[in-house]
Amino acid sequence: MNDEQIEYRRAYTVGEAIYYQHCRNCHGDKGEGLSALMPPLTDKEFLAKNQKQLACIIKNGANQLLIINKKPYQNQMPPSGLAPIEIAQVLTYINNNFGNDKGLVTVTTVESQLKNCN
Repeated sequence: MNDEQIEYRRAYTVGEAIYYQHCRNCHGDKGEGLSALMPPLTDKEFLAKNQKQLACIIKNGANQLLIINKKPYQNQMPPSGLAPIEIAQVLTYINNNFGNDKGLVTVTTVESQLKNCN
């Protein structure tokens, strides 16, 4: 196993724990969401189109209309209070679950994205 694979596994494992502590109550064990209240994390198209905004959504929360799996969601998501490294880890977990396969999200990438939050 090379260094990149080790880093990926570490981020994925810690990201899973963060997801279960901070995200699972609203987004579900399998990313299925809560009916019409909380959006699922299973929409590959939404995740692909919004990769650069996901760190900002996790860090700052969301209260704008989101269209996910062709359904509108507008319930407020509170800010997470997570550090950039934790956001990178939970995004690594989300991006590689629920039908997704996007690889490692680095803290450098997250820090860069957080500089561009609206």
